[in-house]
Amino acid sequence: MKEIKYTKGDATVPQAKGIKIIAHICNNLGGWGKGFVLAISKKWETPEIAYRKWHRERATNNFELGNIQMVETDQFIYVCNMIAQQGMKTGSNGVPIRYEALEKCLEKLAIEAKSLNASIHMPRIGCGLAGGKWEMVEPIIFETLSKNDIEVTVYDF
Repeated sequence: MKEIKYTKGDATVPQAKGIKIIAHICNNLGGWGKGFVLAISKKWETPEIAYRKWHRERATNNFELGNIQMVETDQFIYVCNMIAQQGMKTGSNGVPIRYEALEKCLEKLAIEAKSLNASIHMPRIGCGLAGGKWEMVEPIIFETLSKNDIEVTVYDF
């Protein structure tokens, strides 16, 4: 079992050796343009292109809550687009984050990380525009990733 490591810094510049996966949450509407995705797009164009294509072709693929998309950005860095946000705004159905969907995403991410022998890097996912609470997100990360001996670093910018 690995503890979650917290550090100050930029999650788009992961501090580790070997293969690294940058994980973040996306919405299920195909919207990309606010929050952490802006930092990703500033660094690489492929994660946004792949996400938009995934959404555009959703009638013939698995674009839905609880699914992930792995996008290779260079030899040692992947970005994991995780659909764990219902819509983009807080409304009558509460905040956009869906904790059950996040758990499913992280379970799938754990399989990918194990197969690549990769560490995982992220901001405090789900706690910005998605409206989630870290005290709800952190235990999900711990159960799905840390307990599977996957190195996780959370970045506070």
